[in-house]
Amino acid sequence: MTIQLDPLQVSFVADLASYGDNPAILTADRMLTYRELAARVAAVAGRLGPVRRLLALAAANDLDSLVAYLAALAGGHPLILVPADKPAALERLVAAYDPDLIMRSGGGEPVLEERRHGTRHELHPELALLLSTSGSTGSPKLVRLSQENLQSNAEAIAEYLGIGAGDRAATTLPMHYCYGLSVINSHLLRGAGLVLTDLSVVDPCFWDLFRSRGATTFAAVPYTFELLDRAGFAGMELPNLRYLTQAGGRLGPDTVRRYAELGRRRGWDLFVMYGQTEATARMAYLPPQLAAAHPGVIGIPVPGGAFRIDPVPGLDDGELIYSGPNVMLGYAGSPDDLAAGRTIEELRTGDLARRHPNGLYEVVGRRSRFVKIAGLRIDLGQVERILAELGVPGASAGSDQGLVVAVEGDHDARLLGKLLAQDLGLPRAALEVYAVERLPRLANGKPDYPAILALAAPQPEPAAPRNTPAEGPGDVREIFAEQLEHADVGDEDTFVSLGGDSLSYVATSVRLEKALGSLPPDWHLRPVRELARQRASRRAGRFFSMLETSIVLRAVAIVFIIGTHAHLFHWPGMAHVLMAVAGYNFARFQLGGERLPRLRRQLRSLGRIIVPSVAFIATAYLLTDRYSLANIVLLNAFLGPETWTTQWDFWFVEVLVYVLVAMAALLAVPWADRAERRFPLAFPLVLTAAGLLSRFEVVDLPVPNPAPVLWLFALGWAVARARKLSQRCALSVIAALTVPGFFGDPHRDATILAGILLLIWLPAVPVPAGLHHLLGLLAGSSLYAYLTHWLVYPGLAPVSPALAVAASLAAGAAYWALSMYLMGAARRWWRRLPGIVRPATSSPGQADPAAPR
Repeated sequence: MTIQLDPLQVSFVADLASYGDNPAILTADRMLTYRELAARVAAVAGRLGPVRRLLALAAANDLDSLVAYLAALAGGHPLILVPADKPAALERLVAAYDPDLIMRSGGGEPVLEERRHGTRHELHPELALLLSTSGSTGSPKLVRLSQENLQSNAEAIAEYLGIGAGDRAATTLPMHYCYGLSVINSHLLRGAGLVLTDLSVVDPCFWDLFRSRGATTFAAVPYTFELLDRAGFAGMELPNLRYLTQAGGRLGPDTVRRYAELGRRRGWDLFVMYGQTEATARMAYLPPQLAAAHPGVIGIPVPGGAFRIDPVPGLDDGELIYSGPNVMLGYAGSPDDLAAGRTIEELRTGDLARRHPNGLYEVVGRRSRFVKIAGLRIDLGQVERILAELGVPGASAGSDQGLVVAVEGDHDARLLGKLLAQDLGLPRAALEVYAVERLPRLANGKPDYPAILALAAPQPEPAAPRNTPAEGPGDVREIFAEQLEHADVGDEDTFVSLGGDSLSYVATSVRLEKALGSLPPDWHLRPVRELARQRASRRAGRFFSMLETSIVLRAVAIVFIIGTHAHLFHWPGMAHVLMAVAGYNFARFQLGGERLPRLRRQLRSLGRIIVPSVAFIATAYLLTDRYSLANIVLLNAFLGPETWTTQWDFWFVEVLVYVLVAMAALLAVPWADRAERRFPLAFPLVLTAAGLLSRFEVVDLPVPNPAPVLWLFALGWAVARARKLSQRCALSVIAALTVPGFFGDPHRDATILAGILLLIWLPAVPVPAGLHHLLGLLAGSSLYAYLTHWLVYPGLAPVSPALAVAASLAAGAAYWALSMYLMGAARRWWRRLPGIVRPATSSPGQADPAAPR
């Protein structure tokens, strides 16, 4: 169906079909050409009718939302964009503006909710779009944008970025946010592709999609760079990446310089940009060749725009004023304002700025972010800069009654309060500092200043505890907070980004599955907001449900290990399966982030293995005559007897520690760190090959050394990195060629091979639903059961091998619970200690295995 487009319509919508078969939209499972996209837009525009009406769109980063947005522009209908995942915001705006029609994503085409035929509104001819400036709160104050605003800003952005038809932009920001929308507009203008996704940059699936679809760019706000650091972006292989853009708030100069230098080395550009919703999106950009030398500036005006600086009485710096065709028509506060035309000609940004002799502009603060406390004029931006100089991420809000500061991480709030009060000249009582796990942020990634101010508000009485233990989707944050000991879990946090490890993974996954009914294989990489939306899929009375293979292997292994030792049955080989599981979990939980932070996590992980092991072995040394001082310090392999005695009971813990120490030391070397990030699968395969030299006795290394089992650890690591069918097939072949003959016992070798193949091919296995909690308990306490069973089973096995196994497992679970309690109490005690400002920490990651002799 063909429609006549409004003559005022923006050309990037009118010209869609002119790009023919160029890829327009790319998702994980489909590709839509510009011709096909234009047809869909025309069809929906026809459904909207010929009468110009006020529309609202609950927008998500999906094809239906994009088509609905373009159809509204094609038909000349003014559109209110609202986030789809914030129904309360939609309700408030619908109540305030009474739109004629509401659009939502459907099952392949937008759903149109007709609220009336025709319209009750008087709509100005130039009005095209209404956007909020307050994130996703649903504030009735909206920015009125015209067709000229949208078109001119898209043209300016496309010009200075040099966007061409061969570019493909991944949608890393929400469509309802002006920055995210500007990415869409500017790429459609030039016939470029959009890789449409709502995946987070911490999700490996995002980067798989980015590579497979040949994406050349993505947009980032300051918080995105924190996520990129956690995801190991610096070491990623992204052959098509041409540039990345940054806006949405000031990015620290050190980060700008670091990413600019990274881009120079890797062959892509960093564009630092500046803008506001009131200017449609962008007002300034910093040419990428200047970013490293001038990381603190916003750059120069976009094509077609201009700046000037007006003096502000009492301040050294003036207010930045912008003029250009992308300046909004004005604000709207009610439906009556929709009939108004242009009410402003230039934009008073509210930012204090200075112009450098080289023509670059620098924003130094916000005019509105000054408060007067105790007679002193306090620049809230300066408070944040002081914190940044201390290496403390923070944000400040305040009123004339006092200053409220939130700092991210495990910092000493009292000491910071004292330092800030001295620096600012404020009475200490006029300033409150709160240490939070994550800074409150709006949907666009900017600090949520009202939420920070609310930290100082009186807290309501805690609600009475629920009478029912049942958990549901709304409990995801609570589960993460309790299992990972994080008081403030944010929407974009993931299990891995919060510092989850293999020990907490087991307990968390069991609780989440109880709450949600089923879990996707990559749940540990999915943000909280996504997990919280998931609905329970487990049907009442369903007998079997899926449980992750690594958890099942750990639970089964510890039972088989102790059962073999207690002579309940004979099934050796599970210890070496656990060595592969240890490598698998090492790759999943300990390889994210920058080199030094992840080294600290690896060392803390070692501590979580070493401390309970040393404590128990020391107790066993005092209670029995079976062990030596070399056992206590985990050096029996160096100092113990050559013949196999009881002193070799803990060999597996020792070897695991040796392997983890060796891996931490290797990855602490910069070139090795870079190699692992650049070649995530090849790196562990090289280690596997190195370990096989000892396994096949090509190289005869003296004991002690981890080489005889290093290849299993590295092979498990490689399994976690395999993404493609061909890679899994290759790893299966490697296992099939290298495991047989390892022990000369076909049954033992078959057990090891079967365990590795299960890891490769089955991310989860069906088990009786009623056993999930028990299996999770056994897997989580496997290290502790391995330690304790050496003292428990010998006295009971002659009486009843089954009783010996059960008692050993129970003792392990009890020691696990005691250790978790004591280590948690120690962490809380350490955090309360006054002293120097400590950097934020996260829980370490480790694989906690057990083994037979």
